[in-house]
Amino acid sequence: MRTGSGDDAEDWAAAGRGDGEAYGRVFDRHRGRVRRHAMRLVPPEVDVEDVVAVVFLEAWRRRRTARLVDGDLLPWLLVTATNVARNATRATMRHRRLLATLPPAEHAPDPADRHDDGAAVAAFRRLSVADQQVLALCVVAGHREAEAAAVLGVPIGTVKSRLSRARKRLGAQFAEHPAVSTTSGGHR
Repeated sequence: MRTGSGDDAEDWAAAGRGDGEAYGRVFDRHRGRVRRHAMRLVPPEVDVEDVVAVVFLEAWRRRRTARLVDGDLLPWLLVTATNVARNATRATMRHRRLLATLPPAEHAPDPADRHDDGAAVAAFRRLSVADQQVLALCVVAGHREAEAAAVLGVPIGTVKSRLSRARKRLGAQFAEHPAVSTTSGGHR
């Protein structure tokens, strides 16, 4: 699809004088064709958008010397895209060969797998959602009871009673599961 040689010739001449808007029109006019061309040339692990960006960077760098063919810059862009795609493909192949020479990495266990969340978190998770909410707001986050009541949409008296019962239930969780409390390495 030719866009008219006059468009490229005029815009490219203006771009050569440093007109960024004219360069932008050339970019908008040819970006799709350059991208489709690059997609046919590079392996899937090469980012096509990177190839397109390098092509247009080269076009900007060489805006005074890039050759138009019958007033059209697209042929020059496609040749440049071919060269950039070849370079990107060669770099990818070199990277693959390098990775193939490296010994396989030893599996390092995740340190989080060796530790549980602690006795308090385990006990907290066994509480009801209502108990968790009031404890999270008042104890963990440090909000006043009035603020917790506003967040939960309940009267302040309800928050006070829920908080009192939730603390008792949390204490009971430690009593019911003594192996989880302080003997498993958790902190009080």
